[in-house]
Order: sequence, then structure tokens, then C-alpha cells
Amino acid sequence: MTAMTPCLDRSGFLPRLSSHHLSRDRLTGPLLASTSRVKLLCAPAGSGKTALLADCLLQAPPPCRVCWLPLSGIAMSTVDFRQRVAEALGLASAEEPAMLGALARLQAPTWLFLDDYCRVPNPELDQLLDRMLAVSSPALIWWLGARRRPQCNWPRLLLDDELYECERATLAFNQTEIASLLRHLTPADASTAASKIIQRSGGWCAGVRIALLQKCDWSRNDPHHSRPDTLLDYLEHELFSGLTPELTEAWRVLAHLPRFNARLCDHLFGAGEGAQCLKTLQDLGGFIEPWQDSADWLQIFSPLTQLMRDEQWPAGRSWHRRACQWFAAEQDWKAAFEQALLAEEFEVAVSLLQHFSFEHLFEEQTVVLLLRLYEQQGDALMYGSPQLVGLITAASLFAGRFEQAADCIEQLSRFIPQPSAILQRQLIARWQAQQGWLLHLQGRMDSSSAHFLDALNVLGPDLWPVRLMCLSGLTQQALLRCELEVAQAINRDALCLARAQGSLVFEGLLELDHAQLLEQRGAPQRADHLLANVQNMLTQQQRIAEPLLGRIALHRGRLSLCQGLDTQAVACFEAGLSICMRNHDKRVLYGFLGLAQVAANQRDYAQAFVYLRDAERLMQQRQIPDTVYRGVLLQISSQFWLQQGRPELAHEALSRVLRHYRGPHARQAPPATLMLIARIDYLLVLAKVDLHQAKDPLSHFAEALEQSQLAGMLALEVELLFGAAEVAWQNGDSVGARDWLRKGLNLSEHHGLRQALVELQLRKPDLLPVLDDGWDRSEKNLQVSEVNPLSQREVEVLKLIALGNSNQQIAEQLFISLHTVKTHARRIHGKLGVERRTQAVAKAKSVGLLD
Repeated sequence: MTAMTPCLDRSGFLPRLSSHHLSRDRLTGPLLASTSRVKLLCAPAGSGKTALLADCLLQAPPPCRVCWLPLSGIAMSTVDFRQRVAEALGLASAEEPAMLGALARLQAPTWLFLDDYCRVPNPELDQLLDRMLAVSSPALIWWLGARRRPQCNWPRLLLDDELYECERATLAFNQTEIASLLRHLTPADASTAASKIIQRSGGWCAGVRIALLQKCDWSRNDPHHSRPDTLLDYLEHELFSGLTPELTEAWRVLAHLPRFNARLCDHLFGAGEGAQCLKTLQDLGGFIEPWQDSADWLQIFSPLTQLMRDEQWPAGRSWHRRACQWFAAEQDWKAAFEQALLAEEFEVAVSLLQHFSFEHLFEEQTVVLLLRLYEQQGDALMYGSPQLVGLITAASLFAGRFEQAADCIEQLSRFIPQPSAILQRQLIARWQAQQGWLLHLQGRMDSSSAHFLDALNVLGPDLWPVRLMCLSGLTQQALLRCELEVAQAINRDALCLARAQGSLVFEGLLELDHAQLLEQRGAPQRADHLLANVQNMLTQQQRIAEPLLGRIALHRGRLSLCQGLDTQAVACFEAGLSICMRNHDKRVLYGFLGLAQVAANQRDYAQAFVYLRDAERLMQQRQIPDTVYRGVLLQISSQFWLQQGRPELAHEALSRVLRHYRGPHARQAPPATLMLIARIDYLLVLAKVDLHQAKDPLSHFAEALEQSQLAGMLALEVELLFGAAEVAWQNGDSVGARDWLRKGLNLSEHHGLRQALVELQLRKPDLLPVLDDGWDRSEKNLQVSEVNPLSQREVEVLKLIALGNSNQQIAEQLFISLHTVKTHARRIHGKLGVERRTQAVAKAKSVGLLD
């Protein structure tokens, strides 16, 4: 609770804010501006309710009388409550009829703050509060802070526009606010530290404060503040002390579960009793929140679950065993599998895998769990069935563990011979498909392609997932060979099959291939729109394919980057990076690369190389072969060195890596970096030009341009045109340079391919002002995108937000649910790279999205 202190300009004692308090205008502004009679802040302990109320109180206008009533959350009778309210307001009588009459007749502007309202459910007290709220004069503004929502007639107040409720999630600190508290650090270090604090605390005010006490200068002289169990002590006093031993044990059990509902609680804690136990914990502000916006499933606030899971829990195995039984009975195989692992029931876990399909790999943490099981029970898996071997192989390929995948593929020989010739051919086809993917990811295209084609000739209808993976591999190989028409035809057939089978996960994987095709053709806006639609469909599924969403986010980040939408790109890269890190996806590499390129666009090369070093370190920690990452890391590094005027470093690195992709034993580029070899090739020519070592470089560019035009690769063509302009300019051919540049600018502007122009500027900042008369226009176009990243429905929602409508009002006007409105708002913020409604409106207006 906030301490009390005498106030010089007002009578009585009023709250005193901490010396480290941060006044947050985004919270106080709407609260103070609202004309509602009731301002409700309902959130668990440590959410900053008291500090926010005190901040608003201290900004009350001078004519307004303020009354602060600290209730300490204690249980009290209606008589005691009436007495305290009467004393605070200076009413003549605390008897209910007289008090209600006085509240109704109140004339002087008054703000009454009820801080930490009764935490224990008390229907009689809540009904009294409801009567007070109903009859009180408009001159009396109620400010109510509580850990539980009192049982009042909130719908009536809401419909009468007399209720302003500050949502629980809104109270959390954001990264910018935390960084502003780290005044002893440089801005860059403060931002990095704030990001880590957000990850650990979720922005929860108490968690942020504890993290700051442990790390900041002001706490170094106080050894007590550095205790690692400060958060546990806080929970003990603020949560567990108000619970019975049975409720405390139940809360600890739930904190160790990834998700739960009333039916699972009944199974764990007793029929009827479990659901009531859950409701009681919710009523007491037990940090229970919806799981992934679900209407049925719940979870404990994730920073606290991590804290609990780090503690010793001897009874854990038995609880996990019971949870496994329930999930298995519900046929929720992935959850049952996870609980079996936590219960250390490895044989049960292996038996549950018979119910898994390839699509289960794209549920959160499935790959991580499978790899963990393989490390502990590898032999049992290898002797199980071809299906189990296939699952572990796919998980190993997903995570970049190629040696482990090769070992698994070899184990398929254990299941030969099969009972019939047909089954024998099917098993061999599955081996060929898996071996084909291993070779494909290793860059051995010819051998891989032969395996895929042989498998497709044999695979039966029941093995359609394997067939789809072969088609996806062939699509990517066609893209790597610049055979875009072939790639499109294969991809179209694969998509038809995926949709016929009703598999949204496979459809999403194949649409990623389709987006790469569109990207190469110079249509990043279409590709982004395609992936946005897939993302929207995936998030509406009951079981969200999180790893697939991570890959989509990374690809959308790259598409945003190439269109010059750096803010939007950063949001996508960070989201994709976080998801891929959690799920051990080898494509986490491209999150680091994307952030490095954005940093380089801002000329922050120190930070750009930090991202590249972090990427290499993570790849090595996870034992991913360097064929996956070495080439692209050197290509991006060389790109930065050329921008820094260090062509000798670029020349050395590019010459070395190009030898890896040329010659009799050459490897193909990784599937996610389709234009890697072409970029290495032209960057090496630029480095040689800078070092005066190039022989007829324009002929090299002319040949490459002819090939890119024949293949219809517009994105590469734009980069080559700018490269040719750069070479001609350095050779003193201003006329030729201007011609190349004009062609490049026309294509770049027409297709929204602005990143190539940014990179040209960074390499040769003097080139455009000298050669292009329309330089001012081009500079402006780099800042303001003509591309609308929002869907039509998101634009409708944003326009209503701009008109000042609340989420509830938007839901009513568009005939959609409140949950859907919040989902649209969250996506709008992510696409525009903002955190608040006002910022979203301002950003949209500045780029003409609301015109």
C-alpha cells in the first residue's frame, strides 16, 4: 500500500508516492479525462492500482474535494463500511437511509478513493456498494481499486456511460516505460535491460519493481534488496497468506500446468470441489488469466509459473500423472504427452506418440518435448514404429539437428521386411522422402530431387502428408533454380491436396513457399497479404500452430523490410524470433538477420554486428551445421562492410563463401535464402570495383540482369540495376549510371521494393543526389509507404477508434464480439509498430491509411 503523509494544500492525510514512481500519462490521461462517475481498477496484487489512484488524486483540480479511504483489503461489515465512508465524506449520519440521501444530494465536486476494497467475497457489502453507486450525485466521482470485481450492477453503469474500467493488461509497464526508469544506463543498454525485464515480469508492476531493486544503483547499498527470493516473499504475504492450505496447494498445482479449466480441476481436486476451488482462487485475485484468449482454458500468470517451476516440488510427479490421465481421456494427446514427460512416465509418453501426426509438430513446444524424449529414451523410440521414427526425424530436421536426423532415418531399416510388397514399397517411399529432405536442407539438390520424385511415384493416398512434404521440397528447389513457373505449378497442386484434406497447417507451410515465389517476382505486398490471411486463419484455430506462426512472422518481417517498413519489420522479426527461440526452430537465424539489417539501415553497425554474433553463437550452441548459417552470415556481414567502406573484408569473405557454392562439389543455398548465391556474386563484384580489381564488371551485371529478367525475378533485378548504376558511376559513366538508376527507381517504386534503394544509399550516399533530379521525391517515398498493411476490417476498427469509440461501442457498431475487437486492435498495433490507440491513429493518419 502507498504510504500516507500530511498534505499541505488539502486537509487530512493523503497517499505518498514512491520516490521512484513513474507517472504514466497513458493511464492517468484517460482516467482523468473520463466523465464517468465510477472509475474501476480491478487487478491482482502488485498491479500498480494504488499508485495509479494516488497519481490521479494528486492531479485533482483545486475546487475538487478529495477523500482517500485506505481499506487494506480487509473483510468488514456493512456497518463498518458505512461508518468509514461517512467519516471520509463528513456526513452527519452513517445510517443507510440517511447516508444514501446525503450521497444523492451532494453538491460539491468530490472524488472518493476506495483503495484496496474488500478482497474476500462479501455479497452483502457488495450490494451496499451497488446501492451507493446507484443513488450518488453526479458531483461525486468514485475511484475504486480492488483485487476482485465487486458484485455490482456494472452493466447498467456501462450502458449509462457512467463506468470507466481500466483493463488489467493496460496497467502493465511497457518496455519504453521501464527503460525510462533505468536512468543510470545508456539508452541502448536501458532498452536491452528493459526488454529482459519485460520477458521476466510480463510488465507486472511488482515484478518490474523487484527486478529494478535487484539490478539498479539505488539498491546496491542494501543487501536485503538483492535477495533472489524477494518475489517468493511477496507472493507469500500478498497471496498465500490469504489462502487456506488447500487453496495454496491447488494454486501451486495449477502453476505447474500449462493450461487448465474447471473440468480438469474437478479431476485433480475432487468432483465439484475442484471447480469451486478454481472459482475461489479467481475471486481472490489469484493471478489467473485466459490462456491464449480462450473462453474455456485458463493459466496462471506466466512469470509466476516460471518462478514456481524453478522451485523443488516433490509431489509434482503424482499431480502430473493425474493430469496426464485426464488429457488422455480427452484425447488431447499433446497435453497428455507433456504431462507424462513431467511425471517421468517415459513409457507412457512413448505410447502416446502413436496418436501424433506430423501436424502435432507445429503445436507449441512439441519439437522441444520430442527432442527431450529422444535424449532420454532414444532406443525405445527407435524400436517403436516407422511413425515414431518419422516424428523424431521431422523434429530433428526442424531444429537443424541433421546428424541426429540421419541416424533416425537409418533406423527405418529395422522395420524391413514388411508383411506385404505394398507396405514394403510405402516404407521405402517414406525413407526416400525423409532422406530427400535431409539432403535438401544440406544443399544436395540433385540427390534430394531424385528421392522426392521416386517417393511420389509410390506414396499412397493415406500417406498424403508425406506427399505434401515432397511437393514442398520440389517447389523450393524450383525456386532455387529460378524456375518460377515450375515452382508455381507444383505449389498449386500441393495446395489443392492440402485443402482437400482440410489441413490448415500444411496449407500454411505451402503458402510460405507461395509467398517466397511472390517475393522473387517482386510482389511483396501480395505476399504479405497472403501470409496475413493465413496467420488470421491459424490464430482462430483451437490449437494454434505456434511454430508456424513464428515462421510466418519472420517472413512478414522480411517482406516489410524490403518495402521500407522498418518499424513494422522490427515488430515481426521480434515476434518471430521469440516464437522460434521457444520452439527450437533453426529459422530463428532469420530473426537475428532481419534485426541486424534494420539496425544497419539506421547506421547502427555496432548493434547490427551484435545481432550477427548472437545468431552465430545460438547456432553453435544448438549444434546446427554451419552449412545452414555460415553463407548467409558472411553475405550480410559483407553487405555491412561495403556500406562501411571496408571492401577488403567483404572481398575476402565473399570469395571464400562463393567457393562453397561453385565447383564440382558445390552445395545449393539453404531454402530460406533463395537469392543468396546471386547476392554473393554481385556483392563480390562491387567489392572488386571498390578495390580496383574488377574486369569488365558491367558485362557481369548485364548478364546477370538478362538471366533475372528471363526468370521473372523482379526483386533481384532491382538490386542488380542499382548495382550496375553504382559500378557505372564509379567508372565515370554518368550517362550509363543515370540510365541504370532510372530503371531501378521505376521498378523499385512501382513494386514497393525500397530496401534495395536504402542499401544503395548506404553504400554510396553521394550517388543519388548527383544522378537523380527527383531525389527529394525518392527520399520522401522511403519514409512514407504507399502500402496499406491493414485489412479492410482493421481499417474499419481503426476509423472507429479514431472517432473516440470504446472497444464495446466498436463491437456493437460492427456486430462483432468484444474479444474480436481486442484482437483487431492488437494486430493493428503490431502492424503499425505502436503500443497505444492514440499512437495507432496518429501513425495511420500520417501515412494516409484513414483517408
